[in-house]
Amino acid sequence: MSENKTRPMAGSPKAFIEKVEHATRKRDAQTLLPLFERWTGLPPVLWGSGLAGGPASAIIGFGRYHYRYDSGREGDFFLTGFSPRKQYTAIYIMPGFSAYEEELARLGPHRHTVSCLYLTNLSRNDTGALETMVRDSVERMKAKHDWRER
Repeated sequence: MSENKTRPMAGSPKAFIEKVEHATRKRDAQTLLPLFERWTGLPPVLWGSGLAGGPASAIIGFGRYHYRYDSGREGDFFLTGFSPRKQYTAIYIMPGFSAYEEELARLGPHRHTVSCLYLTNLSRNDTGALETMVRDSVERMKAKHDWRER
């Protein structure tokens, strides 16, 4: 069975953010870093593949949980996190969004997939709605999985 490509990696989340070229993504990441630290109570850790794209495609993750599928595949992943990309900032809400219809309605401009939220300008979003989703999703993940701080 193959290992996860996305794993904790060496490096400073602050230094990673400083290298973000897009001004809005950099500003949003600088805003999100202390918010996620406060909302989760967990330290930030860089996650990535170490493959093509390298640190430019890293994710700033918070906490770590262990999962095991019925198929036997298992591994570790972060509880929540975010990544400044070229087109948007991706925010990872691991249990998905089915419990957050009210918060998504208040959030402002966004798109989302199963567990990834895409924002293009945090200043146009309701950070209170985002805080509720992040805090609640982390608590739900902690209740469901074995987890640790790093």
